[in-house]
Amino acid sequence: MISITGAQQNELLRALSRADLERLFCQLELVTLPAGKHLFDFGDKIEYTYFPTNAIVSLLYVMEDGATTEIAVVGREGVAGVALYDGERATCTAVVQSAGYGYRLKTSFLREVFSEGGALAQLLMRYTSAMFAQMAQNVVGGRHCSIEQKLCRWLLDRLDRSLSNELKVTQDTMANMLGVRRESITVTARKLQDEGLIQYRRGTVEVLDREGLEAAAGNCYKAARAGFEQFRRAINPSLHN
Repeated sequence: MISITGAQQNELLRALSRADLERLFCQLELVTLPAGKHLFDFGDKIEYTYFPTNAIVSLLYVMEDGATTEIAVVGREGVAGVALYDGERATCTAVVQSAGYGYRLKTSFLREVFSEGGALAQLLMRYTSAMFAQMAQNVVGGRHCSIEQKLCRWLLDRLDRSLSNELKVTQDTMANMLGVRRESITVTARKLQDEGLIQYRRGTVEVLDREGLEAAAGNCYKAARAGFEQFRRAINPSLHN
């Protein structure tokens, strides 16, 4: 069952007034999002828009040979699968990376609400701006940042969307998402562990020193974080205090 409290676990939905959120109830559906589930693939017609609550979704570009590169990540702060034009096709692949739950909404209904230009439309436009900042940072980071900086940023991106300091992730997944060799991740993760920033156990990374991890990531992380902090302040004025 859906509820006001449940839907408000997603920050974007929480920013809506109760009346605006209640209007979505006839179309909102609570769904389980298991790890590895494809919400949509490149070229698909996007049938549903997803608002994660505790799941984390990777937006990927998949090459013809099967190689993948992550271009953005979505968690409880946002939304995946916004298609505002009839017949619009997915320009990336969305895969659940960390299992959890979320709410989904038919994109046809989303377009109807968006066309009215109300609160939801304004929130989606603000969120899109923050997403552009994240994607731009990933492009710059992919070209100019070291593997250590990329891995630190990648872990921080997930930590920002996680309810704990522990991340369920394998070295193979980290290598695939960052487009680097697994051996490079092994060496880098060991270095971060030796420096006391993380503790790595098979399939689990625990962040021990967030400030140190941010310092190690440097500018590879700062710009994208600034974009989402600006978004959060815009939708939650109390954060100004």
